[in-house]
Amino acid sequence: MAAENNEMITKEKTDIAVAESVQTDIRSLIYVVRGQQVMLDSDLAMLYQVETGNLNKAMRRNPKRFPDDSFCFQLTKEEFVNLKFQNGISSSEGSTHGGRRKLPLVYTEQGIAMLSAVLRSEVAIQVSIRIMKTFVEMRKYLANSTLLLEKVNSIETRQIESEIQQTVFERKTEERFEQIFEYISEHEEPAQKVFFEGQIYDAFELLVDLIRKADRKITLIDGYVDVGTLNLLCKKNDGVSVVIYTHEKTKLSEADIKKFNAQYPPLTVKYTKAFHDRFLIMDDKIAYHIGASLKDAGTKCFAVNLLQDESVVRDILQRLELETEE
Repeated sequence: MAAENNEMITKEKTDIAVAESVQTDIRSLIYVVRGQQVMLDSDLAMLYQVETGNLNKAMRRNPKRFPDDSFCFQLTKEEFVNLKFQNGISSSEGSTHGGRRKLPLVYTEQGIAMLSAVLRSEVAIQVSIRIMKTFVEMRKYLANSTLLLEKVNSIETRQIESEIQQTVFERKTEERFEQIFEYISEHEEPAQKVFFEGQIYDAFELLVDLIRKADRKITLIDGYVDVGTLNLLCKKNDGVSVVIYTHEKTKLSEADIKKFNAQYPPLTVKYTKAFHDRFLIMDDKIAYHIGASLKDAGTKCFAVNLLQDESVVRDILQRLELETEE
């Protein structure tokens, strides 16, 4: 029995190492179809290390997780021809000769998030995190590019009207480019964030960034926690302790807590009914008010706010001391 367990652990570690060693540039596998960023089923199957047919079967076995075209849809012949022409996709992909006989399916950002849940493998988790980060990076790049284009257009309009010599125009345009890039790189994140339904990756990235700010301790006040909450908290820095304050009827079992502590100690769960809202506190001094339970982040519209008043943070911690149920 021990030998079998060791063999399973070794295989799992090998699969993860293979997933991490894949050098494919995920950005080159993301296309825009029907105004949405999508990935081909065959590319996802390659990254997840499964057969394309098995990946699509997993989707079809879970229709409630893929209710409409905002999660997954099949390309039309015209769409696939355009995709091959614009992006240089292999002609055998989706072909009726020597390849698959059906036109490929594509998965949106929301659909890919669901896939990682239905495939239920460690490789799928690791690869999904990489894909998630790539979607977020591309969205930020597009947003910054839009800002850059607007500023450049403004610069060009003013310069054409005022400058006579082309060399002077080019020199001043380059100076303004440097100012624009400096603004983009130094612009601080606001103290408030709002996420709308479906922005699962963006919400996940922000919460992980907040969790990683803690050097010593994380305090989470959340009445509804489950394993999904622990999946976020495991992204903390090594050695950082976690204390969760939740309702006594939590979906988090003792077995879940033991498994977490076996890999990412230390975790302590305490019970209280004194709080309705959710709070995430780092090192007993930086606190955020979170409009949704961490396990539901991105499924519906919610906000994250930095608490600016340090005395409020102290009051919350003192209240926890008084109200916690033994």
